[in-house]
Amino acid sequence: MVHKPRNFSRRKFIGDAAAASAIGALGIGAIVSSCNRKPKFSAPAFLDRAPDGPVLKAGLIGCGSRGTGAAVNFIDAGPNLEITSLGDIFEHRMERCRNELKENRGIVVSDQNCFLGFDAYQKVIDSGVDVVLLCTPTHFRPAHFEYAIQARKHVFAEKPIAVDPVGVRTVMAAGRMAESAGLNVIAGTQRRHQRDYVETFEMVKNGAIGDLVSASCYWNQGRMWHVDAPRQEGWSDMEAMLRDWVNWNWLCGDHILDLHIHNLDIINWFFEDHPVKAVGFGGRHRLQRGNHYDFFSTDFQFGDGRHIHSMTRQIDGCTNNVSEIIFGTKGITNSRNRIVDYNGNLIWQYQYPPGPEGQPTSSVKINPYVQEHINLVTAIRTGDYINETRNICESNMIAIMGRESAYTGKEVTWDQMMNSTMKLGPVEYKMGPVDTPRMPPLPGIAPE
Repeated sequence: MVHKPRNFSRRKFIGDAAAASAIGALGIGAIVSSCNRKPKFSAPAFLDRAPDGPVLKAGLIGCGSRGTGAAVNFIDAGPNLEITSLGDIFEHRMERCRNELKENRGIVVSDQNCFLGFDAYQKVIDSGVDVVLLCTPTHFRPAHFEYAIQARKHVFAEKPIAVDPVGVRTVMAAGRMAESAGLNVIAGTQRRHQRDYVETFEMVKNGAIGDLVSASCYWNQGRMWHVDAPRQEGWSDMEAMLRDWVNWNWLCGDHILDLHIHNLDIINWFFEDHPVKAVGFGGRHRLQRGNHYDFFSTDFQFGDGRHIHSMTRQIDGCTNNVSEIIFGTKGITNSRNRIVDYNGNLIWQYQYPPGPEGQPTSSVKINPYVQEHINLVTAIRTGDYINETRNICESNMIAIMGRESAYTGKEVTWDQMMNSTMKLGPVEYKMGPVDTPRMPPLPGIAPE
């Protein structure tokens, strides 16, 4: 597949998140204006299915549950889509993924296109695919993304995209290469492809709550999954950590990055900006494995002085909440489907499609995990460019800002992170010892 370089402006590259950058170029939902009022922003009308076209072959790197899900989502996005190559560290994960694809979607991946090992990503990318799905533990994403772009592949990159500032900058640079080559990039921040969020963004963009003043965002839940069984005989440090990767900060970046990035990304999207400093705290009350905190609370500040509060927690038996609330001069929105004034009166509410027999529902028409792949395939087949690299990098970096502020007890700024040489994890990848802290950092005395 030949990709012609495109002369896109930097403004277009940054985009207005999903609403402006996803498939706005389709000509659906253009900016309209009149001589008497400010031009109105209109969100794109997403397609329910990607248009037909020549076969697009995708390779999956990272065959765990999320990777398998992404492969199924890609297949479900439209016609003539195939998964032709798989790569993973562990054979049992690859075989489970392979079996699920065969049983549930009739996709058969040949033995010669199944690759194991730390270099499996290179073999998948070089196997003749058009699209690469990057779904390994986050630590490996920058190298995989860079190699995919250098090989001229379109990319779906699951969030987050890096665990440290060096990794974020690597992805930023590769994203600019993708732009020059006309390669489409979608990130796994699926709320930007979720129709109720997108329509709410349109309302806010057009002034439904006035000027944005402040916000709070939350990802409070019970403990994330973990390997309950004792470390088995014969497992090296590397194997044990890879099997339990969501509990090690060098592999997933801690849960303020791994999951709370979704909420922080919504804030960046709606404010059309990113915070420039963070002051946070966190700690560990109940986690027994890995080196994560189990809670964070962070005050983020924008360059113009506006603040947002961020809270994320993974402790069983507590009140849970995954949401955002954005305050404007005229009203409040939950960012997803509802706007009210300061007296609690409903200003606007998203209209979901009716369910079976006309019953009310709270589900959007198309699963956003599928919608993001529909938008990617649509962009590839129509030539209507999409590149979400900048958006995901900015959200990724502010999550790292919050994490490092909590870890150190210090104020951390955007400029510090953009110039930081911090790089987490081992220098060499092999099944053996891993020199990494076994306990979480102590604020106030942790290395800066």
